[in-house]
Amino acid sequence: MSYSSAHPFRAAAGTRSRPAVQSAAGVVGAVFLLVGVLGFIPGVTTDYGSMQFAGHESGAMLFGVFQVSILHNLVHLAFGIAGLTLMRTAAAARGYLVGGGAIYLALWIYGLIVGAESTANFVPLNAADDWLHLGLGVGMIALGTLLGTGGRRTEPPR
Repeated sequence: MSYSSAHPFRAAAGTRSRPAVQSAAGVVGAVFLLVGVLGFIPGVTTDYGSMQFAGHESGAMLFGVFQVSILHNLVHLAFGIAGLTLMRTAAAARGYLVGGGAIYLALWIYGLIVGAESTANFVPLNAADDWLHLGLGVGMIALGTLLGTGGRRTEPPR
């Protein structure tokens, strides 16, 4: 039995398409992977020479806005790999989006509580990172929740 392209949780590409939650996890993972790579490219990351492994002393700024460090970039790469790996099943993709979104909301709160110059700001995070984390958290949870049925079907009434 195949899914029709009219099924609300399937992409319209046809019967071999993935549930939308899996595609969303793949796109989010690919974006995280790209951002992780871009964080290591001088020019895309300004003040690249001042990048530290971790800590608020890192002066490197992705796109000249988001404070990054080697650790921060590695976290983006790990989130990207996780998304691309967990997109294989609908349940894992939903878990990635909802769980990852919850992690980003916790990181948003952490960033608001911890001062920019605090030694506890080890990732490092600045105000732009904080608000991006809020958007990522809400967006990922919304995607996982709204698309999270994983394309489960119910037979239409006869």
